[in-house]
Amino acid sequence: MKDDPAANTCTRDPFWVDNGENPGVPQAIDTETLAGLAHQRTVVPPTEISMAPNGKSTVNAPTWVWLDKGAFKPVSVTASLPGTGLWATTTAKPVSLHLDPGTADAETLPASGECLINDDGSIGEPYARGKGELTPPCGVRYLRSSGDDTYGLEATLTWEITWEGAGGTGGDLPNGTFATTTEVPVQEIQSVNR
Repeated sequence: MKDDPAANTCTRDPFWVDNGENPGVPQAIDTETLAGLAHQRTVVPPTEISMAPNGKSTVNAPTWVWLDKGAFKPVSVTASLPGTGLWATTTAKPVSLHLDPGTADAETLPASGECLINDDGSIGEPYARGKGELTPPCGVRYLRSSGDDTYGLEATLTWEITWEGAGGTGGDLPNGTFATTTEVPVQEIQSVNR
C-alpha cells in the first residue's frame, strides 16, 4: 500500500487554542457548528389543536381554537465538544398559530388568521360555558354548510428558534413551521317560522 503523497504536505506547525475559543482555521468545529447540530436534533411535539364545538361546526357560529399550553412549552437541545469548553444550546418556542379554514366561505378570528401566543404561554382560549355569544380570540366562523363533505381546517404552528453558546455567542436560526389538518363537518340549522 502506497503512502498518500498529500499526507506529507502539511505546511503549518501545530498550535494550541484556549478552551472555548475559535481556532480560526477552516473546518474547525465552533459554537455555530454545534448550534447547527443541536438545531438538527430539536424535536417539537406534533401540532394538535383543541376545538369547541368538538367534531362539528355550525354555519355562522364561531368555532373556538386553542393549544394546550402544557403540551407546547419551549424545547431546548445542547450540543457540546467534550474537553474543549465549546457548547451551544438551541431553544425552540411556539410563537403563533396560523389558521386556514379550508374554504373561502369562512372568516378567521382574528381576521389575519394569525393567533399570537398569550402571556401565559397559551395560544387561543379554551371555550367555557357562557361564552357562546362571544367572539373567540382564535378561531373560525364558517359561512356555508359543507354538505355531506368536510372543510380541512389547517393549523400551522410557528416555532421561533434561537441559540446561545460558549463565549457569549448566539443568534437566530430559521423558524420551524408545523401544520396539521382537521376535517370539520359544518352543518346548517334551519328553522320553520309560522
